[in-house]
Amino acid sequence: MIGEGALIHELYKAGFTITDVNPDFVIVGETRSFNWEMMHKAAFFVASGARFIATNPDTHARGYVPACGALCAGIETISGRKPFYVGKPSPYIMRAALNKMHAHSEETVIVGDNLRTDILAGFQAGLETILVLSGVSTLSDIDAMPFRPDWIYPSVADIDLF
Repeated sequence: MIGEGALIHELYKAGFTITDVNPDFVIVGETRSFNWEMMHKAAFFVASGARFIATNPDTHARGYVPACGALCAGIETISGRKPFYVGKPSPYIMRAALNKMHAHSEETVIVGDNLRTDILAGFQAGLETILVLSGVSTLSDIDAMPFRPDWIYPSVADIDLF
């Protein structure tokens, strides 16, 4: 397991045991403490048959801080196996979130700062989308996408839907 305390806590709550002895899964989330030993162990376990799960494919946050997808890149390259991403833009996570909130896609809006994860997830799930420009994606990134956000705001504080 590579990630911060919140991910570890959720895995424990779901009944997982965290171990580095012949694990069934290698799970990667966001962390600022990623190092060579973690990458080496994770790649070894994945190459040896552990299922490779990651929270999201984001490569960086604002300021080019490495995100989950960037951490997975080394593991993927070494092991030759791609992770299964369970977070945005996975349709599974969007359906699970809508079900948990007892919401329907027709009455739900997703707000995000990343076209490749947040806005793509909303688009694929049939949600209206709001891109905020205070994070990863910029106005100039929009033209490279085959989809468009429904609304664009400088930041979350500027959103006024009512």
